[in-house]
Amino acid sequence: MIPIRDENPTLRQPIATIILVCVNVLVWVFVQGLGSTELLSRSICTLGLIPGELLGLAVPGTAVPVTSNLACVLGSKVHLYTPVTSMFLHGSWLHIIANMWFLWIFGDNVEDAMGRGRFVLFYLICGLAAAAAQMLVDPDSVIPMVGASGAIGGVMGGYARLYPQAHVHTLLILGFYVTTVAVPAIYMLGYWFLIQFLSGLPALGSTTGGVAFWAHVGGFLCGILLVRWFQRPEYLAAHNRLRKRQTARYRW
Repeated sequence: MIPIRDENPTLRQPIATIILVCVNVLVWVFVQGLGSTELLSRSICTLGLIPGELLGLAVPGTAVPVTSNLACVLGSKVHLYTPVTSMFLHGSWLHIIANMWFLWIFGDNVEDAMGRGRFVLFYLICGLAAAAAQMLVDPDSVIPMVGASGAIGGVMGGYARLYPQAHVHTLLILGFYVTTVAVPAIYMLGYWFLIQFLSGLPALGSTTGGVAFWAHVGGFLCGILLVRWFQRPEYLAAHNRLRKRQTARYRW
């Protein structure tokens, strides 16, 4: 299921969500060169998170292929900033478009319940928790990790807890049959989480690259757990009153 939009209005402009989307896009354009081979590879090697290197479990000087022509050479120096910088890097056009789409759909409502500053902090903490989860299951991996999906998974977890009954319109593809369906957020996001968890099981112990499913799982669980401390009760109450009024008007 691919989310298209939700029936969940906001009281405030989602300035922090817009800024996060813009930062990711600017990094993709100016740091990663819109996916050009050289800049993409260099950014992943220098700013991506390599668990084995960060934890000191990888052998310095090891060459890790990134493309058919380029490889990362692991150094002996630990770069503590990579868990943060890796959150703003992406591996392809599809990667960044999908991530920013999910952030836009779910981020504005979570921000509306927290306020801008709290939302940014919540986003970053969920991203760090996602990285920690992936490193926990594969601590000596030398495959670079990049992407905002762990932090966005946290936003989705927060959304699931804040607005479980808000309807999300999704694109449903069943072979050649394509339709749209509106389902409560808890079902759509619960289905997404289940897919990440089940997909992560075969990846346990794998030495090949691919999707960091356990980062998604860790981010989502972190979002569910932390959202209660980051939400502002008065913001959430006002938001829910607006949502109920609009839902009642729509049903009428």
